Amino acid sequence: MLYLIAGILLWALAHMVKRLMPGFRRDLTIALGEQPSRGLVAAAIAAALILMVVGFIRAETIPVYAPLPGMGHVNNLLMVVAIFAMGIGPAGGRLNARFRHPMLFGVILWGVAHLLVNGDLASILLFGSMILWALLEIRLINQQEGPWERPMPGNAVQDGKLFLGSVFVYIVIAGIHWLADHNPFLGTYG
Repeated sequence: MLYLIAGILLWALAHMVKRLMPGFRRDLTIALGEQPSRGLVAAAIAAALILMVVGFIRAETIPVYAPLPGMGHVNNLLMVVAIFAMGIGPAGGRLNARFRHPMLFGVILWGVAHLLVNGDLASILLFGSMILWALLEIRLINQQEGPWERPMPGNAVQDGKLFLGSVFVYIVIAGIHWLADHNPFLGTYG
């Protein structure tokens, strides 16, 4: 679980260095330049993802709680909504003017959805930490940026395209889970 924990910590640090250590991030940008400093942060995030995936796959299954029967169906629904939420900002549709932190909200939904169907220690560490990270990130952004200035609403057609794209992305993700021998359509897991 060392890789998993290291990945979680690196993920949080790479994402929050701008908010928690603005002087360090500013000095890094001055020393390296804008693009190289962003590249360094992106590389840290990529390394964190790799560590988390490898750590999660290698982690010993230590049961903590048993998921309730039928939660797989709730998980599937929440996952479509989470994927949709993560795309609201980039899609630029009408919903973009309604949600301040849609991507972070999507991460929270993703984490909750997975905790509904996974009751082992590695899952609690991974998905629980991502929920906590997203909540902390929302709080830090709100504190530092103050009241939200809503952007102008975009075209509702963009929201429709986003929904169709979200369903497609969900099907791809479900297929990857199925190929990895984790059928997401069972409804109940054990």
